[in-house]
Amino acid sequence: MSSETGFDPALYDRFPTKGERPAGELKQLEDIWCKPKGWELLTAVNNNYIGFFYVATAFAFFLLAGVLALVMRVQLALPLMGVLPQETYNQFFTMHGTVMMFLFAVPAMEAMAVLLLPQMLAARDLPFPRLSAYAFWAYAVGGLCFFASLFVGLAPDGGWFMYPPYTSTTYSPGINADFWLLGIGFIEISAIAGAIEIIVGALRTRAPGMTLAKMPIYAWAMLVFGVMIIIGFPSVILCTLLLELERAFNWPFFDATRGGDPLLWQHLFWFFGHPEVYIIFLPASGLVSMVIAAVNRTPLVGHNLIVLAFLATGFISFGVWSHHMFTTGMPTLSVSFFSAASMAVSVPAGIQVFSWIATFAMGRARYNTPTLFLLGGLITFVIGGLTGVMVAMVPFDWQAHDSYFIVAHLHYVLIGGMVFPFFAALYYWTPMTSSRALSERLGKWIFWLMFAGMQVTFLPMHLTGFMGMPRRVYTYLPGRDWDLLNMISTVGAFLFGAGVLLFLIDCARNMRFTTDNDAGNVYRGGTLEWLPTGLYSTRSIPVVKSRYPLWDDPDLPKDVEEGRYFLPNSATGLRETIVTSPLRAEPQYVQIMPGPSPWPLLAAIFTAGFFMILTIQAYYTAFANGVLAIACILRWMWDTDRLVPDKKVDVGAGIMLPTYRTGPGTHGWWAMIILLIVVGMIFTMSVFGYFYLYGIHPQFWIKPPDVTWLVPILLGHGGGAGLAILARYMLARENTELWTPGVLICCAAASLLFGFGVDCWNWTAHGLWPTASGQGAIVYAFQSLQGILVFICVLMAGYLSARNSRALIVCPRNNTMDLVVMFMCYTAVEGIAAALIARLFPGPF
Repeated sequence: MSSETGFDPALYDRFPTKGERPAGELKQLEDIWCKPKGWELLTAVNNNYIGFFYVATAFAFFLLAGVLALVMRVQLALPLMGVLPQETYNQFFTMHGTVMMFLFAVPAMEAMAVLLLPQMLAARDLPFPRLSAYAFWAYAVGGLCFFASLFVGLAPDGGWFMYPPYTSTTYSPGINADFWLLGIGFIEISAIAGAIEIIVGALRTRAPGMTLAKMPIYAWAMLVFGVMIIIGFPSVILCTLLLELERAFNWPFFDATRGGDPLLWQHLFWFFGHPEVYIIFLPASGLVSMVIAAVNRTPLVGHNLIVLAFLATGFISFGVWSHHMFTTGMPTLSVSFFSAASMAVSVPAGIQVFSWIATFAMGRARYNTPTLFLLGGLITFVIGGLTGVMVAMVPFDWQAHDSYFIVAHLHYVLIGGMVFPFFAALYYWTPMTSSRALSERLGKWIFWLMFAGMQVTFLPMHLTGFMGMPRRVYTYLPGRDWDLLNMISTVGAFLFGAGVLLFLIDCARNMRFTTDNDAGNVYRGGTLEWLPTGLYSTRSIPVVKSRYPLWDDPDLPKDVEEGRYFLPNSATGLRETIVTSPLRAEPQYVQIMPGPSPWPLLAAIFTAGFFMILTIQAYYTAFANGVLAIACILRWMWDTDRLVPDKKVDVGAGIMLPTYRTGPGTHGWWAMIILLIVVGMIFTMSVFGYFYLYGIHPQFWIKPPDVTWLVPILLGHGGGAGLAILARYMLARENTELWTPGVLICCAAASLLFGFGVDCWNWTAHGLWPTASGQGAIVYAFQSLQGILVFICVLMAGYLSARNSRALIVCPRNNTMDLVVMFMCYTAVEGIAAALIARLFPGPF
């Protein structure tokens, strides 16, 4: 018996079960996983539909940002061009960088994961289909609203990095910067929702037998990608929130005249911003590793080394953020550390590159379109990596900083490390989602136009930068010898654009969306996404015995299609998949999955409306949208939080699994842990801001309130956590009145609200206001974050009490109760930590 779950792996030997397939099974699956029609497409939650929409939308943003780039290149083709005035040019380059980084690069990688990951893991879907739908619609609606600001004169003009004080109200008095701050902060929430899906999906919905050692390399890349998002993205959410508070309410986080510091923004932003390059690169690296193995018809060389390289990249990348700040006058010791880390992060990338080269050497590559894009990306990325090592050396960075050399380096890394692999993936996996493959003949023309255009555009920029041309200038004077190089770059940009245009033509001619895998395994891949599929993904969920199951067992597709493995039909009459253990992928229980619903779409629309309407300061309308968004989310949760009878069902070959689980083994518990890590990272970065501002400007800080006020604050928060735990304990007692846990949870929320209220009142009574100084701003930032958590706790208590009143909270354990208690306990811990830090450091005496 397995020590991990109690499941006996010997039961796998019962598969495949021979014999006739029972009549009606396949039709039952098709009826349950029904195909949406017409307006029903807006309510679809299947990963094949949402993933396709997601990829198409991300590519649309790539096209929009590319058009902006072409217009900018026309403006810079010759000196003193008048195509764009200065203000409009600033809006164009801000929007170009923002869209490429926030609306294309990261979302495109999440989109590919939504589309590919369930198929690779042979899961029926990701564990939270409606969360995927919400993440997509939030991204699509919010992104389109954000881009539309360009056409009404409200686009931001502070660069995709939005450095204060240029973006403060003094120098950016309009609401343009607010669109960036609220829009991007909202879109990052969508990215975090997607990351939660990816992490839980990769760890808990793998096919039985797919241990971590047998997991596809792409799944490893996406797992590290998801972890990096939940660690890095909270930082940008925090800094956008702080700058918006400064702009809207005059809280001086970044105002050096009142105890703030503009470099705090750079630290917070680049803690996210530089790891984001690797957040983009790692999924693309996973795609490259998958496609290289397929086109060479050989297992990937150095699989385990590449996994270790992913882990090392994810770790080291969070130690390099300040290499963007070498020219800001940091201490020598800090500069030395970040310089060393910036060079060290190239070692894992080198491991991957040499593994890919070795795979090409071991196999027999077919030089089709995916192969060409892989090789072109490899060459381009290596050039970008070498220039990256150059700018990691401090003396060189001092010379090249903010010059066109950096523009060239950035684009070589991103286009070579993400765009070319993305196009390779599109050509390789299109037959999985289209009844026709893309054209090989056109594909080769597309590659050579894009590859040549890339080199012609950005290679001269290295020299332009050496000759002194700074970034972000909308024009330049004649006689500086920049004219010819800029004209060459402009010609190259249009070559690249011609390749992309030809790709659109190829898609129009050949892309025909389907869920049935009609075009087939064109490139002879060996992983599970090439199994026969339908609306329900794979016909039955197989037992996995190797990394390349289709190569090692040629009969596997036939056995899967004939329903000879897990869940050959619906065991419950509902949508379902198997949840497996995180290490050995042993079956644990059958997850009942939600079907189509309009609530994720409506929640996304109203959430986008809340954030976007806040920018124009229509507070009542924004508040109404916020209320409607919360109502839609609660309604969606009410549907999915159904009562599932605690019974066991036959999932195939007489193997019985439960349909309901509670505790740490559930996928919901894992998702809540990840969410709390996100919230904890926001708080951690705010604590960093607290100590940073004190270290920079201690003269602005006043003595904190008397520490005796900690007593009621700690009692309020501690009492809230204790009451929540007591409620869970009382639910577990079978002789407890069912209304008791609901009352205790409401009392726990009230106790947390009391602790939070005393904390806020104590600071105002002490005379510290958020507009007074950096200390006041960061202390009230603590209070704002805590207030949001307490508000969520109140909502949770109301929701749980409502379900309890309808007898939907059952003894002895309930997942809803478990998750609410976990969140309340975390809220109490964060409230206590914030109160202690603000009163004990720098000290009450």
